[in-house]
Amino acid sequence: MITYKDDANISVEQAINLYVRSTLGERRPIDSPETFEAMLKHANLSVSAWDGEKLVGISRSLTDFAYVAYLADLAVDEEYQRQGIGKQLIEETKMRLGSNCMIVLLAAPKAKDYYQHIGFEHNPRAWMLKK
Repeated sequence: MITYKDDANISVEQAINLYVRSTLGERRPIDSPETFEAMLKHANLSVSAWDGEKLVGISRSLTDFAYVAYLADLAVDEEYQRQGIGKQLIEETKMRLGSNCMIVLLAAPKAKDYYQHIGFEHNPRAWMLKK
């Protein structure tokens, strides 16, 4: 049985291990524990999915809780994908936001078709300024 928490103390090692197992590690700084520590510390809404003591998913957001939440990461262990965990992580995130708060995200290339399937609207106006 998968449980969802918004108050879990997730270690850097647990997070990096999950991102590797989810393939999101291909686009995240898994070789920099310091960066990952800051990512976990400064996200102001993180919902995690657990199979017992094993971290199997995370929804990591930056939000004002009223108008917009930027869903920075949605990662689910590949062995647990296609079981509704990603969709439930988004639902758990929505439940913690204000009723008028929208969720905005940039889809990873491998997940570009997933979000429309669960109700997201495609918006071609996203822009990025890389370091």
